[in-house]
Amino acid sequence: MEIHQVKQALVLTSRLEDLGHLPIKVLKSLSTGATLVAMDPIDVKPGDWVFTIANSAARDAAGDKRLLTDLTVGGIIDDWQPE
Repeated sequence: MEIHQVKQALVLTSRLEDLGHLPIKVLKSLSTGATLVAMDPIDVKPGDWVFTIANSAARDAAGDKRLLTDLTVGGIIDDWQPE
């Protein structure tokens, strides 16, 4: 798991059927500053601090093992103060 801040929603005009229909969010990594994208089954908003679940566990976290994802938002962190 890693901590990220939600930057914005990513709008896809077309996607593979195996990606499902969950919203996709653009995230910024707290530890590396990298920009990432993740499936969002919990409806986070820009500015929220979240933790993510990666790799094969990301499919379970998205709610369907058949979805093609390597990163899924797992939860919102309340009152997070980055160092």
